[in-house]
Amino acid sequence: MRVIAGSAGGIRLKIPPHDLRPTMDRVREAAFSALADFVIGARVLDLFAGSGAYGIEALSRGAAEAVFVDDHPKAIEAIRLNLSTTKLVGKVIREDVFRFLKRQDDRYRLVFADPPYAKNAGDRDFAGELMENNSLVAAVEPGGLLVLEFSPIKEVSAFRSWEITRTKRYGATKLLFCLHKNLPG
Repeated sequence: MRVIAGSAGGIRLKIPPHDLRPTMDRVREAAFSALADFVIGARVLDLFAGSGAYGIEALSRGAAEAVFVDDHPKAIEAIRLNLSTTKLVGKVIREDVFRFLKRQDDRYRLVFADPPYAKNAGDRDFAGELMENNSLVAAVEPGGLLVLEFSPIKEVSAFRSWEITRTKRYGATKLLFCLHKNLPG
C-alpha cells in the first residue's frame, strides 16, 4: 500500500499487524479522483483510521489538517510511523470512534470512515450506526462530505442527515459519498 499522489506520492505505508482490511490503492485513487479539489485546504477526519491511508492521502494532496481516530494500539503505532515516513503532520487519537464523536466539537469539511465490515448476520453494523449517529452529523460542516467504505453485500438506504451523491463498487469494497444536509433546527 502506498500514497497515490501529492507531496508524499509513491511512499509505502505500513499496515498494522492485526485484523485489518486495508483499503486498496485503486479504491483510494478513485475516491480522491472523485473528490478532486474538495480536499485542498480541508479539515479532514479519518475514522477507524487503521493505517491512516485516507487521512495521509488527503494531507499529501493539500488538506490543511487531519485527525486520525482508531482504538487499536497497533493501528495508532502504524499511523504515527506512516506520518513520520511521509513527513506529514496529523493529530492521532486512540479512542473508540463513537466515544470520540460524542465528546468532540470540531467540524470537518471531509470525513473518511472505514469501519469493520459485518461478516456474519448478527455482527455489529458499524456503518449503519455511524450513518445514524448525530455526533457525526454535528462533526461535519454543512455542505461537508462523508466518504464511507463498506461491504457491497450491505444495502444502503436513505439517511435523514445525508444525501447520497455517489455510490461506487470496487470488487469487495463499496464507497458511498454523502453530502451533509443542512437541516433546520
